[in-house]
Amino acid sequence: MDQSDGSAPHDAASDPGADGEALSERELAILAFESHWFKHAGAKEQAIRSELGLSAARYYQVLGSIIDRPAALAHDPMLVKRLLRMRTARAEARARRSLGGQGTV
Repeated sequence: MDQSDGSAPHDAASDPGADGEALSERELAILAFESHWFKHAGAKEQAIRSELGLSAARYYQVLGSIIDRPAALAHDPMLVKRLLRMRTARAEARARRSLGGQGTV
């Protein structure tokens, strides 16, 4: 299909955020927010909604997918590694609770 303005058709393959290479502006904004959210007065959930226009649940879904990407690690290694450690610790705590304390030393 020929584009009269010379632009290429948009698809997921041409989106830099979709191929795992570069982070989108939105993804960069989410990482920046996560690195400084504690500077805001009030609850984090309120700041998420007012600054990013996302529900807290959606924010955490998107953040979880972002920190799994190599581009995020390259962009802010300390933040991403801290978030990955926190996620692992929470998953381990949930697993211990679901086992009712079994399997702990």
